[in-house]
Amino acid sequence: MPTWTRTLHEAGITDPDLQAAYGHQRTLVKRFKTEEYLTVRLLLPAHLHPPVIAAVAFMHETDQRIDTGTADARQQALGEWARATREVLDGAPAASATLQVLRDAVSRHPQLRQRVEDFLHGARHEVDYAGFDTEGELQTYIDGYSLPAFMLLACLLMPTPKDGADTGAFEDRCRDLIEAMQRVDFLDDLAEDAAQGHIGLPGKDLERHAVSVADLRTPTEAVRKQLGQLVEEQSELARRSLDAGRQLTALAPPQTRPFVTALLRVQELRLDAVSRKGGGLADGGASPSKPALLGVLARQYAAALRAR
Repeated sequence: MPTWTRTLHEAGITDPDLQAAYGHQRTLVKRFKTEEYLTVRLLLPAHLHPPVIAAVAFMHETDQRIDTGTADARQQALGEWARATREVLDGAPAASATLQVLRDAVSRHPQLRQRVEDFLHGARHEVDYAGFDTEGELQTYIDGYSLPAFMLLACLLMPTPKDGADTGAFEDRCRDLIEAMQRVDFLDDLAEDAAQGHIGLPGKDLERHAVSVADLRTPTEAVRKQLGQLVEEQSELARRSLDAGRQLTALAPPQTRPFVTALLRVQELRLDAVSRKGGGLADGGASPSKPALLGVLARQYAAALRAR
């Protein structure tokens, strides 16, 4: 792993103030996304580390700003943040390190600009989120918010049309992967979300399995049994999406394939974990074993060294 100073130089970032801003964002991302930070640093080419960190820090800052308060307050917070972001990207002075490094990343990777717009536009789905009644509403959320959020990162890993790459296929497979990831997240967060009054599984599916959000707050063995059937059903849907998303490895540029492969493998481990826990997810989430995760990282780090 290159030192952070060397990483910044490889990315062409030499201005001391800009280096300090990136350093601040790096510290934040390392703190709240430790495993993801380590994966980026070990598996991606050094010149991609700063823009990826800028994108992840921007997503986190956005989520922090729209995650609390009334719906009106969250909507107002999103509007103010979106306006501030656009002004900085158009050349206004940056009042925060988050927007300072985002502007720099966009200047070096112009494809990020439209992805930022897509993400800010789609964030209204997160502001309005209060669970889903139907599968269609879940799919709208994934298309409107989950995919644009994922593409803030994935657009930095995409092949380029000038190389004859099928960028449309790459984004389609990203859509498959993020659907699998989102379904796994909603399953893993069932207990926590139920305590807040809404979960990420469609209400019609809950009704079909005779389970309610109230049941999940004080689960009985009968509830866990019914929930287990629903988890099995949802896990199968996630697995189908993940299987389709595996094509990303072949579509990604060679230097990013170890990272993409690790991302896919980790999601497979997470899916296996929630699937095994089944109805027990009413009592809390499920995590893959640390040795299994470290094994994925070690194997793909070796692949990344070979690719370099």
